[in-house]
Amino acid sequence: MRSLPLFHRIAGQPVVVLGEGAMAEPKRRLVARAGGRVVTDMQSGIDEGARLAFVAHDDAAMCEADAIRLRCAGLLVNVVDRPDLCDFTTPSLLERDPVLIAIGTSGASAGLAKQLRLRLETLLPADVGHLAQALEAARGAIRSRFPQMSARRRALDDALAAGGPLDPLMAGSADRIGEWLGGAAEPEGEGVHDFTLSSDDPDDLTLRQARLLGAADAVLADPGVPPAILARARADAARLTLPYRDEMPAGLVVVLRLA
Repeated sequence: MRSLPLFHRIAGQPVVVLGEGAMAEPKRRLVARAGGRVVTDMQSGIDEGARLAFVAHDDAAMCEADAIRLRCAGLLVNVVDRPDLCDFTTPSLLERDPVLIAIGTSGASAGLAKQLRLRLETLLPADVGHLAQALEAARGAIRSRFPQMSARRRALDDALAAGGPLDPLMAGSADRIGEWLGGAAEPEGEGVHDFTLSSDDPDDLTLRQARLLGAADAVLADPGVPPAILARARADAARLTLPYRDEMPAGLVVVLRLA
């Protein structure tokens, strides 16, 4: 990845926005939309402990000078329309509160990010935010039904997968949580699943291989398995290299071998 995507909580916090006119105003609206407090004076923002800053002057030299001063004061800086001067970029946002999808291109093309967002708008049900809220409300019941974290995670993966009872791309999924909990089967058991890869293309993974890889607690792989395939695993899954001679890890383990 060229950038690390993060969601910053700025409600009630100062955010520096410098500049006037067409480039600065959208940034002020964006900060306000996320609950932040816009500060238009650099020194005041620094003194108040701001952590983020947007610079949107018409003058390029002024943008560069202010970006240096802000960065030296410890702030992360976004200079509008100057990705080379940015510590962070602002994505195109698709919002279904509390679901928030951010689409970015690391500053390569804001137009592309926007068009991808518009396409996704047509795919995402208007009530997907209700599903997120209902899952949060049912957290205790889900934990009671699946006490083990690994089983709970796999059960939710199965329910939220394409065609599952809580498929987020199907309208009305929030209303099916109680029914799902009442009849939810135990997820595929913990153990070792040994796969021989047919190619080095992640798109050639079978549906079962991709599903188990995405749910695995640990992945054991031949040294030559491409990073693009390993990237399909959970980010917090243990990554181990074959041959592996220690005790096999607990939980759901996927072994990837080259043909």
